[in-house]
Amino acid sequence: MSKITIIGAGSVGATVGYAMSLKGTASEIVLVDINERKAEGEALDIRQGMPYSPQNKIYAGTYEDAKGSDIVVITSGVPRKAGMSRLDLAQVNVNVIKSIAPQITKYAPDAVYIIVSNPVDVLTYVFQNVSGIPEERVIGTGTLLDTARLRTKLSENFNISMKNVHAYVYGEHGDSSFIPWSISNISGIDVWEYPKHILNKTNMKQAEFTKEEITEHVKKSGGWIIERKGATFYAIAACVTHICGCILSGVEIALTVSTRQHGEYDGVDDVCLSTLALIGRHGVCGKIVFPLTDEELKSLQTSAVRLKEVINSVEI
Repeated sequence: MSKITIIGAGSVGATVGYAMSLKGTASEIVLVDINERKAEGEALDIRQGMPYSPQNKIYAGTYEDAKGSDIVVITSGVPRKAGMSRLDLAQVNVNVIKSIAPQITKYAPDAVYIIVSNPVDVLTYVFQNVSGIPEERVIGTGTLLDTARLRTKLSENFNISMKNVHAYVYGEHGDSSFIPWSISNISGIDVWEYPKHILNKTNMKQAEFTKEEITEHVKKSGGWIIERKGATFYAIAACVTHICGCILSGVEIALTVSTRQHGEYDGVDDVCLSTLALIGRHGVCGKIVFPLTDEELKSLQTSAVRLKEVINSVEI
């Protein structure tokens, strides 16, 4: 038996609940929202599709209903609008997190917490500071979505399954993120050398985009989607569902999620951002510290500085 509570039943929270229900991620899912009727409607809508999906229990509840949760997913906050950076949201959503923290941790003190709301790196740091939950049990979705966008683009670019693409986005989930190309590969081969090593493949696509163009695509995809449909929620819901599934499986997996840094990389300390972390049954159980190039390390340090500036500018 496993239980997940989702705080916030807006587009992201409800879609997370739906994705988890379809995949059978947990046996029990609770939706909690300040708008109780909205949460009730979302839970009922999802529940009525149960005859055609894995059987689980999903319902609307209160903070008290989070008792016994293995995982709590926090999606509450003001969404990002077109033309607004994730960091513009900082103080408003910091206040939301500060309000939620004592209410939910009272009933789910032993859960692993997944922070989804933006700016996710700042809010992960704030939740760790104000909640009293050990930092290894507070994880931000970080650049896992950016990494998914990168792998999707590379898969399309080289006409190969996404499962063969091993590439990551590090740093802030935002404008200062970067791709450490030195540790990126397709089936063990450097991404940009890959086409040279493939023989007798009639539909082999050559690289149609430069590193700079792919980086720009990854950074701008969220804004592009928001301009066209008003919000992003399908892909992030898939990311959250994946994180929760990995935690509940008990098998450690490496993910680019936002975690507290303690100088694993020179000059990057006391800030939450994304590098490769090992995620297991009880949250963060280790870090994978790849040697970065000097330029990549500088980019990671720049991300840390940017995030610290925001953290220092808000009232925690």
